Amino acid sequence: MKRNKHKIAIVGASGFTGSELTRLLASHPEVEIKHITSESHAGKAFSELHPQFLNIVDLTLEKADIIDTADLDIIFLALPHGVSMEFVGRWKDKNAKIIDLSGDFRLRSPAVYEAWYQKKHSFQEGFSNAVYGLPELTGEKVKSSQLIANPGCYPTASILSVAPLFANKLVENDTLIIDAKSGLTGAGIKASDTTHFSNVNENFKPYGIGSHRHTIEIEEQLSTLCEEGVTVQFTPHLLPVDRGILVTSYAKPKNEIDSEQLRKVYDDFYQEHPFIRIRDKAPSLKDVRGSHYCDIYPFWDSRTKRIISIAVIDNLLKGAASEAVHNMNLMLGIDQQTGLKQIPLKP
Repeated sequence: MKRNKHKIAIVGASGFTGSELTRLLASHPEVEIKHITSESHAGKAFSELHPQFLNIVDLTLEKADIIDTADLDIIFLALPHGVSMEFVGRWKDKNAKIIDLSGDFRLRSPAVYEAWYQKKHSFQEGFSNAVYGLPELTGEKVKSSQLIANPGCYPTASILSVAPLFANKLVENDTLIIDAKSGLTGAGIKASDTTHFSNVNENFKPYGIGSHRHTIEIEEQLSTLCEEGVTVQFTPHLLPVDRGILVTSYAKPKNEIDSEQLRKVYDDFYQEHPFIRIRDKAPSLKDVRGSHYCDIYPFWDSRTKRIISIAVIDNLLKGAASEAVHNMNLMLGIDQQTGLKQIPLKP
C-alpha cells in the first residue's frame, strides 16, 4: 500500500535558500510541498519568480497566514533573522515541527543573541527547546526536537573543520584562527552596494573583522564539544564567485602529533557520517558545488607545530537548504541520506 507523504511548507520563497529548498524537496520521495509563501509575491506562480522551475513547481505563492490553519508535518522558515522569531512564536502550538534557517535560535540565550545581533528577541521561550541542527554533532537531539535552529553557513564549515580536535581536547582553546571565504550568494538575494557587480568582480575583501556574529555561534558549539571555553579569531571574506565556502583553520595542539595520527582522529570522528569526506589533498569549491558534502583536509605542519584544517561546502546547500533537509529526515525518521545524494557539479 502506498504510504502518505509528509506535508511540507516553505515560508519565505523569494530568496536563494527558499529556491534551493524547493529544488531539493520537489524531488524528495517522502514529502509533498503543500504551501510556499511570499508576502511580496503572493499570487504569482513560484516558477514565475524562479523560472528554472517552469512546469516542475508551478505552485501559487501564498501569504504566510495560510500556515495558521494548514495541516503540516514540517514548516521551513527561510526568513531573515529578526523575522523568523515572530513566526516561531505564532506557530508554537501547531503539531508541525519547525526548521528555522535564520539565526534567531542558534545561540544559547536571548541575552547572547541580543548582544551579537543588536536586536530585541520577541520569543525568548524558544531558546529552551531549540536544538542546534548540525547532524554530525547533534543528530540524536535533532530526532526528537520540535524546533531546529539550522546552522549558519560559515559556522557549518568552520565547526566541521575542527570538531574532531575539540571533541578530543587536542588543541589549545585560545589558539584557533579561522580564515573564511564565501561566495556572493551568502549575502542574500537583495542587491546592495556591497554586492554590486563592479564592487565584487575581480575583487576580494574581508569584512566583519573581529565582530562578525557567526563568531559567537562557532565559539559556543566548540565550547560544548570540549566542555571548556573557546576563543576564536574569525575573519570572513567575500569571494567574486556565485556559491561556496572555503575555510582554513589553524590551531596549536596541546601535545605533539603527526600526520598519520591526525588523519586517524578525523577518520574516526566522521566514520558514521556519510556527507563528510576526508581528503588527501586540499579541496576546492567546485569539489562540493551543488551537493550536501563537506570535504575536509587536515594537515599537520611540522615546521610551525600547527594543525591546519581546510573545509569546503556549498553555502546554499550544506550551509543552508540541504542541511535543513538532512534535519528534516532525522526528525521524520527517514533515512538521513534520502533526497541528498546529489553528485557535486564540476565544472
